[in-house]
Amino acid sequence: MTIVPADRPHSDDEPAVVEELAGAATSPESVAAAERIQQELRQRLDLDDCLNVAPRLVAGVDVSYHKDSPRIVAAAVVIDLTTGVEVESAVVPGKVSFPYVPGLLAFREVPILLAALGRLGSRPEVVVCDGYGVAHPRRFGLACHLGVLTGLPTFGVAKAPFVGAYDEPGTRRGDWSALRDGDEVLGRVLRTQTDVMPVFVSVGHRTSLDQTTTITLDLSRRYRLPEVIRRADFLSREALR
Repeated sequence: MTIVPADRPHSDDEPAVVEELAGAATSPESVAAAERIQQELRQRLDLDDCLNVAPRLVAGVDVSYHKDSPRIVAAAVVIDLTTGVEVESAVVPGKVSFPYVPGLLAFREVPILLAALGRLGSRPEVVVCDGYGVAHPRRFGLACHLGVLTGLPTFGVAKAPFVGAYDEPGTRRGDWSALRDGDEVLGRVLRTQTDVMPVFVSVGHRTSLDQTTTITLDLSRRYRLPEVIRRADFLSREALR
């Protein structure tokens, strides 16, 4: 499968717009330029629910970093949600091309994640990112960035909050509370396993909170984190050895 920026544009984008989106996936010249790109791409974010039926093919993506070098590895894993069986995976090595700046993680990870998704033979119906969607200071986290560039429905599942406040959800699997910044709802704090720490779910592109909550639970039948993310994390770490 070939996934390129704006591979599935949500509107009739002109070629120049597609080229602009592709350029946004590369390393910007400065932090200020990166923040400007985020603000521009955010205007293309689609927060409407596009999944009319429950998805079957769900991809999870993650990136691992070598602690003593600029080496990184991205992994994309596709699972059949109806059976829980892994369909395929792709692993891509690379090097960090943008410094670590809180809130700008996408510029380190999106280029190599696009490469990993592009090596898949099947097209996922939704992509789960190990990170944030709109639960981000500029409301444009990794899942948003990846979704806008690919046109795929995306959302983020994080282990800890980045922005916002919340009340602790109930202790049972499926219990959740709203992640808020003032009156704005940024996501959900979701208990995927009884008496286990919750995860932080936020929409990225073309998904809804209800859908992402259901998909996260369906992907987390045995463990705290969705299986596609756990598997992508394992494959990317193994490839760094």
